[in-house]
Amino acid sequence: MSTTSARLGKQAKEVTEDIQKMGGTVRHAAQEKLGQIREEAAEYREQGRDRVHAVASVCEQFFRQRPLTSVLLAAGVGVLLGRFWKRR
Repeated sequence: MSTTSARLGKQAKEVTEDIQKMGGTVRHAAQEKLGQIREEAAEYREQGRDRVHAVASVCEQFFRQRPLTSVLLAAGVGVLLGRFWKRR
């Protein structure tokens, strides 16, 4: 009986070690994937920031070249927003 319990104890220990190794492997894979996601997020943030700067530059250039049109456009947008705001 003691050989059976010893064998079961040994198998249980081996299973425990295997599970711990698999857990380490899964943790390592998850950390790698998280690192990739962080890098991609940083790239998307940079692309977004570059696009915002490009749009701001185009808007600034438009405002400098056509100041009267810009003021009239802003006033028109303000009137429209005011009307929508009143309806609510």
